[in-house]
Formats: sequence, structure tokens, C-alpha cells
Amino acid sequence: MCRRHKVEGMTDQATEVEPEIPGKPTSASRTTLSHIMTHNDTNLLGTVHGGVIMKLVDDAAGAVAGRHSGGPAVTASMDEMAFLEPVRVGDLVHVKAQVNWTGRTSMEVGVRVLAERWNESAPPTQVGSAYLVFAAVDADGKPRPVPPVIPETDRDRRRYQEAQIRRTHRLARRRAIRELREQRAAEGFHD
Repeated sequence: MCRRHKVEGMTDQATEVEPEIPGKPTSASRTTLSHIMTHNDTNLLGTVHGGVIMKLVDDAAGAVAGRHSGGPAVTASMDEMAFLEPVRVGDLVHVKAQVNWTGRTSMEVGVRVLAERWNESAPPTQVGSAYLVFAAVDADGKPRPVPPVIPETDRDRRRYQEAQIRRTHRLARRRAIRELREQRAAEGFHD
């Protein structure tokens, strides 16, 4: 498929347009990863190490990103990893992940971390949350297109809208930092 467009200062040129990929509903890649915490997972305070939880978050988010994109996806960034409550040895941790938003080659995956005692029937408590951005890659590690996500519920639509806000803030923050560094370099600071 070819599309013609006018580039500023140039005549019409033909450019290749990628075929449109059919969208996938949020539920198509949503997943839960569950893991029981043991003494091997503890920090010096005797609770579960935050890095252990972060790895579970990245694992679940990576599975969701791979499922949604239909192939390999790599972690590009992790935003807002919040630890709300400590996790203890003997807790059964459930990491729930879903694609909240998609761009052309990237996806935001939202993750909720819940914990419950392995031997009690009390409802799980939310102990953490995070937002990760994944980039879909081909066999050569180059970005590849991802299907659009189709929000199915009001909650999915809210998450999609919130993800767009986070993306806008990520891009603005990146741009502001780049501009500050360029300004400092122009002033002779090379740090």
C-alpha cells in the first residue's frame, strides 16, 4: 500500500504505509502471576525484598506485552512503582497485569500486586502497583508494530485515558531534561 503526502518544502512523495494490524481486546493478554514468598526472598528487615517484587512485576508485564504484541517485547521503562504494604514470608503474591495503552511499537502495561496469607482465607490486600512501557522488537531487536488495544470496560477505558496522560508527562519530562542538558552544554557545563 502506498500513500502520497506533501512534506514541507518538497513535492508529493510516495511513502510505504504499514498494513493496519487488527486490534486486540484488553482481556486477550491480561494475566496473573502467583508466587509464594519464602525466606530466600527477604531483605535485612525480614520482609520480602522490593527487588523480588519488582522482578515479578516485570515478569508478569513482559508476559502480557509478549502476548499482546504476538512476539518478543522488551522493558523500556518502569513508572510509578509504588510499594503500599510490606510483603511477608508466607504471603501468596498475585501480580495482575494488562495492557492499558498502545502506540505504534510500544505498550503501557499496568500492574497490581496483591498479597494474602498462604494459610488464611482472608481477601488479598493490594501491596503495590506499577506502570511499565514495553517496546515490541523483531528478531534483530528492531521495533515492530503492535496491535491497538481495545478497552472493553469502563475501567479499561479509564486506564487507557490515564495511560495517555502518563505518556504525555513522560515525553514532556524527557524533552525538558534534554533541553536543560543542551542549555548547560551551551553554557560550558559538561557534567
